[in-house]
Amino acid sequence: MSRFVSTIVAALIFVTVAVGERQASAQQWAEKMFDSLHHDFQDLARGAEAEHRFTITNLYKEDIQISSISSSCGCTAPRVEKNTLKSGETTELIAKFDTVKFKGAHNATVTVTFDRPTYAEVRLRIDGFVRRDVVFKPGQIELGTVDSGNQTEKQVTVQYAGRSDWEIVDIEGSTSHFEVEMSDKQGSGSQASYDLLVRLKDTAPQGHIDDVLTLVTNDPQRSRIPLAVRGYIRPSVSVSPASLQLGKIKPGEKVTKQLIVRGSKPFKIAEVHCPDDCFEFRTSSEAKKLHRIPVTFTAGEKSGVFVENIEIELEGKETSLPAIMAHFEVSED
Repeated sequence: MSRFVSTIVAALIFVTVAVGERQASAQQWAEKMFDSLHHDFQDLARGAEAEHRFTITNLYKEDIQISSISSSCGCTAPRVEKNTLKSGETTELIAKFDTVKFKGAHNATVTVTFDRPTYAEVRLRIDGFVRRDVVFKPGQIELGTVDSGNQTEKQVTVQYAGRSDWEIVDIEGSTSHFEVEMSDKQGSGSQASYDLLVRLKDTAPQGHIDDVLTLVTNDPQRSRIPLAVRGYIRPSVSVSPASLQLGKIKPGEKVTKQLIVRGSKPFKIAEVHCPDDCFEFRTSSEAKKLHRIPVTFTAGEKSGVFVENIEIELEGKETSLPAIMAHFEVSED
């Protein structure tokens, strides 16, 4: 091989390696925003509702945008709750596994494509095994919306076809917020069924419920079967919006937005505060079900993109409201 050809080959190798390194770097900035890149549902009953939520958080100053989501297998249907995220914002990619049309072992690769601030692709892997011998009716415990401090209960039937001695021997919970009553085993021969009554305790915390009850059976090979429990415990007091967008502001300019705080009963606001002293808040000392809080921001001299937390404290309330994130940009342009 001549020296000229050797030089060309070496240059091509260098370019290929450099391109590969840039592509890997492009992948890494996007992958860092995901809380995980893989989920295994393991064993699932037929008809079970099977969803997993991947959390995506914008760790950067620039806006990010998800341009498309695709799945390599019809067994998994992905969707994202929000396509564009500002700095510090979070969304969820929900991957739903089909346990009705698909049986046995299946897997899928979900490809998430970003086109801002630069192009990148992130691949998520989903695995699961849908059993043919166990069926849930309905496919999950759906508690719906429950007011904080209240109880509710739902029933699900577990049906089995196979071994004559098959039994549910225990039920394990991911939290202590549920009570489960299980009926005696029904059926005979290779058929068996159980009725499960799942009760949400009145001490359960506010917010979304996304938990799992695990049925432990005497099956020597596949002894554990997850049963999803979902719902929402509505807080006694809530605030909106959760994210305050102030936009682009010139140094010294003022902008005023409004926060709405609602409660099921009259309440008082003790204090509203933020680490940035450029914020001013006007509150009422009255006890009422709805408070409108004007928020006035005066931009300082420092330019840039900023995110600040606003905290609202309620009088006589042990529970605290989630912080409101204020997003703004200070610029001369």
